[in-house]
Amino acid sequence: MPNCPQCENLVTSEAIKCPHCGVILKAYGHQGIPLHQVQGEASLCDRCLYHEDDTCTYPQRPYAKTCIMYCDRASWQEDIVPPLQGRKALQFWCRQNRGLLLFLGVILVSLFVALLNSTDN
Repeated sequence: MPNCPQCENLVTSEAIKCPHCGVILKAYGHQGIPLHQVQGEASLCDRCLYHEDDTCTYPQRPYAKTCIMYCDRASWQEDIVPPLQGRKALQFWCRQNRGLLLFLGVILVSLFVALLNSTDN
């Protein structure tokens, strides 16, 4: 049986909220998913793997106090999910930097048009 993160009393693994202090233990509407919480001023994002690799889409990022997707980067093992290499790494970088690529494309097209106009004169 796990302990409540707030009052440290034992609670059943199916409990949605702690019967002792009332803190919410499971995500609302998703009783099977654990709700990770942090106490105090710190945020979960400071220690989350998804925040570190910039794949987090949680709206409260980077100040989330509760999260159902939290993955502690200290306990993460590289052999579970190998790092991106080669073509997949390039595809990931291109998806993350679409705006930059679009901007560079516009600059190249502008330079090409300017070169065509200068050769016509």
